[in-house]
Amino acid sequence: MQPMDTDTLRYSNRKLYKDRNLLIIFTVSLIAILGVASVTPTFPRLRTALNVPVERIGLLVTVFTFPTVILGPIIGILADRLGRKKILVPSLILFGIAGFACAFVRDFNLLLLLRFLQGIGAASLLSLSVTLIGDLYVGDRRTTAMGYNASVSSIGTAIYPTIGGALATMGWYFPFMLPIVAIPVGLLVLFALKNPEPQGQRNLKVYLQNAVKALKNRQLFGLFIASAANFVLLYGAYVTYLPSLIADRFDAEPFTIGLFLSSISVAIAFTSSQLGNLARRFSETILIRASFVFYAVALLIVPFVPNLWFLLIPTTLFGIGLGIGFPSIQTLLAALAPKEYLATVISVNGTFFGLGQTLGPLLMGIAYGIGGINSVFFAGIGFAIATLIVFRYCTCL
Repeated sequence: MQPMDTDTLRYSNRKLYKDRNLLIIFTVSLIAILGVASVTPTFPRLRTALNVPVERIGLLVTVFTFPTVILGPIIGILADRLGRKKILVPSLILFGIAGFACAFVRDFNLLLLLRFLQGIGAASLLSLSVTLIGDLYVGDRRTTAMGYNASVSSIGTAIYPTIGGALATMGWYFPFMLPIVAIPVGLLVLFALKNPEPQGQRNLKVYLQNAVKALKNRQLFGLFIASAANFVLLYGAYVTYLPSLIADRFDAEPFTIGLFLSSISVAIAFTSSQLGNLARRFSETILIRASFVFYAVALLIVPFVPNLWFLLIPTTLFGIGLGIGFPSIQTLLAALAPKEYLATVISVNGTFFGLGQTLGPLLMGIAYGIGGINSVFFAGIGFAIATLIVFRYCTCL
């Protein structure tokens, strides 16, 4: 592919950003990250209101993300066989109804059940938003669209904790009312999204054969592992346990906790918005490797910060790592996947990052039980370095 001159590239990106289909994809991505980002600032207050031990609070994340692990392969074959909309629309509606219902329960076990149902609705959202970008765009436009999508998602994850923290000051249950917006988004997808739906019919045997083939590809497997590791670190160390560190060590209110979680997302948004430019200077593989260096450095700093505001340094570094790493993984996957099995490969990746979301709070909960809050971040450093070594091995072909 011939490189475009600067003026052509600027015009192309501007048109891409105004594309109606891409704007609809953005709304789906924003819903995909709503289920966790908006409620974590209320965890300390929820803990007190429902008398939940600190080591169990991570279950609110785990039960939400676990359906992605189980349903990922099923979502892939259904999306390739039936079409993207027939999966997305019911998923969004279920997400909205179950998530909204969480605000009206006062029993922790019932709350976990509703979060599980909401997680079923969420299971397809992120992987199919990436699949839609793979359907609609190629080459530099695909890379730029992936960067824009990650940037928009990060703006959402920057805003949601602030909104959730503000709502939590009125009551721990108010942030759980936000998922109702998923229902109008589902109607928008149904009536306004124009996507070339797949035409072929693929049975389960064919799907499984291609999934196994994908897993035997060392480079793809390295990308799957990197996806899982991103979410182990994000959902385990930062999303679940950073709020507890801020609340317990610095006696911060939920709104302040939300602001610090938002700082990660601001860094992601800025960095991922520049992904198109970065990808012209560095390969996606190099960017992914660099992201795990950023994670390790950020996690190393957290236990030693002398006051609350110094936390902005590690949260910014962590956000830069996510901003260059995760969309680069998505871009490489979309480039390597056969077009007719795009949703299946992306959904296998969805299973891996769902596994990371699910295992992250559990693994870091074990670290917390062994050595307290600091051990969570030290364990994260070791995990980041181990992932970097594995990913380097898988991509040195």
